[in-house]
Amino acid sequence: MNSLKIGDLELFPVEAGRFMLDGGAMFGVVPKTLWSRQIPADDKNRIPMAMRCLVVKSASTGKIYLIDNGSGHKFDEKMEKIYSLDYQHSDLLSSLKAIGLKPEDITDMVFSHLHFDHCGGTTRFDESGNLKEVFPNAAYHVNERHWETANHPNAREKASFFSENIEPIKHSGRLNLVKDHHEFENGFKTMPMDGHTIGQQLPVFSDKNLTIVFAADLIPTFAHVPLPWVMGYDMAPVQTLKEKETFLKMAAEQGWYLFLEHDATHEIITVQSDNGKFRMDKSLTLSEIS
Repeated sequence: MNSLKIGDLELFPVEAGRFMLDGGAMFGVVPKTLWSRQIPADDKNRIPMAMRCLVVKSASTGKIYLIDNGSGHKFDEKMEKIYSLDYQHSDLLSSLKAIGLKPEDITDMVFSHLHFDHCGGTTRFDESGNLKEVFPNAAYHVNERHWETANHPNAREKASFFSENIEPIKHSGRLNLVKDHHEFENGFKTMPMDGHTIGQQLPVFSDKNLTIVFAADLIPTFAHVPLPWVMGYDMAPVQTLKEKETFLKMAAEQGWYLFLEHDATHEIITVQSDNGKFRMDKSLTLSEIS
């Protein structure tokens, strides 16, 4: 089984499906002649994207965390076609079942942020078309600054926040708003990043030997490691640039492992710095980390 123990925590990657997004939007001002060498586009200029979530089992607290949950299954046929959603490749509930878990087993749902491809799996439509929670026993953990952004988005970001994803969280009675650098338990904390969206939180797992960072949308794919390769989706690209430089410098110097949520090919990478320029070093899976 593909997993890794780090301190009292055991980590399992879980795939929630694949989709496609416009390559130009994913790479902003970077010319297609450059980014397409790294991730080729289809005839509609879209590149393949993973929705790779993370289950974290704690031996010390008994909690079972799920980090993000993909887009879910609430899209109509038109939207599924636009994003080329592929649940034949993988499906969140099937991926959880493969590691012996049911939705009811998840005690804590930790969101990096609330864009639809990170929190859409929170809810589903039942046979009567009613909206239902998928994880009925989970506390929902959201950065408090991001919660304000998600509920009062600007005109540009509004299209990424869907009410059918966010309203059930709001009314669940299990919403927990956390501050920057929140520590869930020993060896599990978060790191705030504001360039992509205000209050994005990156889960960080560490013991005396290893650090693994769930890179979310700060580094969505291996091709986003170079500093200027910033998404057009980012609300504050100059802020992302500053955050990436600080983050990647630490990652290279301290040998962090980066868990990539959206890379269709690379699950875990390490980075190197060559005269201030960053690039991918190793590509591996959780179980290959020694």
